Formats: sequence, C-alpha cells, structure tokens
Amino acid sequence: MSVPQTVVAILIVTAGSIVQGSVGFGLGILAAPVLLLIEPRLVPGPLLLAALVLTLLLAGREWRAIRFRDLGWSLPGRVVGTAAAATLLRVMPAERVGLVVAVLILASVALSAAGLHLEPKPPALLGAGALAGLLGTATSTGGPPIAMLYQQEEGPSARGTLSAFFVVGVVISLAGLAAVGRFGMAEVRLAAGLLPGVLIGFLISRRTARLLDRGYTRPAILALSAVAGLIAIVDQLR
Repeated sequence: MSVPQTVVAILIVTAGSIVQGSVGFGLGILAAPVLLLIEPRLVPGPLLLAALVLTLLLAGREWRAIRFRDLGWSLPGRVVGTAAAATLLRVMPAERVGLVVAVLILASVALSAAGLHLEPKPPALLGAGALAGLLGTATSTGGPPIAMLYQQEEGPSARGTLSAFFVVGVVISLAGLAAVGRFGMAEVRLAAGLLPGVLIGFLISRRTARLLDRGYTRPAILALSAVAGLIAIVDQLR
C-alpha cells in the first residue's frame, strides 16, 4: 500500500478500536467497508487478526468483570450458529441468510428502544450466540446479537464478556481462513500495518469508556447495533 493508504487505514482502525474499546464491539462494522475500498486484501484476514489483538487487550483490561458462566452458554451457541450457517449457505444465498438476521437485529433494537429486552440468561445466551454465528459467517459482522443482551449491564462487564466471546470467535474464523488458504504470512504482514491503529485506539478508549459508563452504554449498544443491521441489509441488497 502507498503511504497515504496506510495512514487512512490506520486512522479508520483507530476510530473503530476506540468504538470497540468503549462499547465492546464495532471495529469490524466501521473499518471493514472502508478497508475494502482502500485495499481489499486487508479484509477479512488482516482485519480479523487486528481485531484479535484488540479483543485480547480489552479482555485483559476488563478481566475481573468477565462473566465466564455466560460464555459457557454463548460460545456453544456460536459453534451451533456457525455450523448452521455453513449448512444454510449450501442451499441458500448468503444474502438471504444475512438479510434475515439483520432484520431480526433491527427488530430487536426497536423492541429494546420500546422497553422490551432479553436478559443474558442461558436460553437467550444460547440463541444470541447462534445468531452471532449465523450473522458472522454470512456477513462477517456477528457482534450485535450477543451485544444486545448486555445493554443493561455495566460497561466493564459488557466489554469484558463480549471481548472474551469475540476472542474465541475470531480464532475460529482465522483457523477457517487458514484451512482454505486465505490466511498466511502475507496477511500477518498486512495486519502488522494496522496494529498502530489498534494500540492507539485501545489507549484512547480507556477515557471514552469511562464516559460511556456514566449511563450511555445502553444507547451506544442500541445505536451501533442499528447501524450494523442497516449496513448488513444494504450490503446484502447491493
């Protein structure tokens, strides 16, 4: 990449990392569309590796607030959802799978804004994990379904638990890419160029996270989930 392209890529990853470091998700939602325009090779492998570094940093920062019991339900759901998506994609276009789940996300946002929401309990965690696997496999944006469950939780708990969930999910995704020859040293080198943005965004998010923890975590999760759903719908309809 040229120097200007590299600078723009680092800036967008910085912005996405600030959002994810403050809310608990958002790097892929904000960065992927722009990085595809700058250099298509940056997505998905290099961006996923950069996201893995960020989620590890966030999980370490919020370690004491992680709800490990929740992960015992949401992660199996993620595996089931990923397997279901792989099966569905054999008989149904990715556009339809992603479109259905994106509409469900927008419906969930609308219901939550109206005062109705699910708590992070076993059945909901299992279902949200499965939807995250479905949407993540079909559109590479699996954060909103699981994040919606934590809209009423304290910021550190939401960020920490989501980060731990995403660490496992990203590792699975990278392993899958490697298995089909789409992730190797070339992608690692490209990811290295994004790491300054990850580190800068992570450091800045220490302050922005504290601002959201003053009662703005729920609106941020709802707004970002709505944006993710809309982007997924527009992307699938193109």
